[in-house]
Amino acid sequence: MTGIIIDKISMVFTLPDGGDVHALNKVSLNIEPGQIVSVLGPSGCGKTTLLNILAGFLSPTDGEVRHNNQTVTGPGAERGMVFQQGALFEWLTVNDNIQFGPKMAGKPKAESVAKCEELLNIVGLAGFGEKPVYQLSGGMQQRVALARCLANDPDVILMDEPLGALDALTREKMQGLILKLWKETGKTIILITHSVEEALFLGERLIVMAPRPGRIVEDFSLPFPRQALTTNARDVKASPEFVAKREEVLSMIWEMEEEIMGGGIEVRGLSDA
Repeated sequence: MTGIIIDKISMVFTLPDGGDVHALNKVSLNIEPGQIVSVLGPSGCGKTTLLNILAGFLSPTDGEVRHNNQTVTGPGAERGMVFQQGALFEWLTVNDNIQFGPKMAGKPKAESVAKCEELLNIVGLAGFGEKPVYQLSGGMQQRVALARCLANDPDVILMDEPLGALDALTREKMQGLILKLWKETGKTIILITHSVEEALFLGERLIVMAPRPGRIVEDFSLPFPRQALTTNARDVKASPEFVAKREEVLSMIWEMEEEIMGGGIEVRGLSDA
């Protein structure tokens, strides 16, 4: 397994009036198998566009994405997606949602049922399998979305602001669950968020993007996700090292917003070339 190679991808959207939007410009990135990577940046920097290209929902205007030496040309079972709102079948039960992917793939019923029970235990929803999804809270629905993604056993889990709609307490609990899943499954996880604190806490690698057009301006290596596996989450977030890095990244984002308004952004660390 060689992981994900993003090779100078650009994305230009053509508008109905004949204009265009340059969403991404020559973005290059290598992500090793088993890494957990967070992507952060102002609105309009192309975070979701990048994730949709990784998922195979969009084809880049230029450049390519390769996963395990295979060019990504469309969606694939080896790359699972967790959306902000879960995108569940609300009229179906939790069990039916989780077993949907294996069923479509022709997996034996007994195997799907056993896998579903295992995943319900992992995400803390044992005993809720027969509940209709619409009866669950937002946090519980996101747990179902994670389990449904894992049921297909993807190599890579892509998350588009999966915790953005949750209240603060549920969000913190879900952050811990994501780190637990990362540790126990060894999956590659790529997560988009607008929260600086969340990006630092969940990313052993933090990619900061700038817009107009979207590109990478910083690539941080961080110790916090691994610290959180053995240390209380609040202690990690209250540590001087975490606070200092949070303030550094916050200042960067604020400066970026001001530069967007005034025009011109200096690219730090990584080149567009």
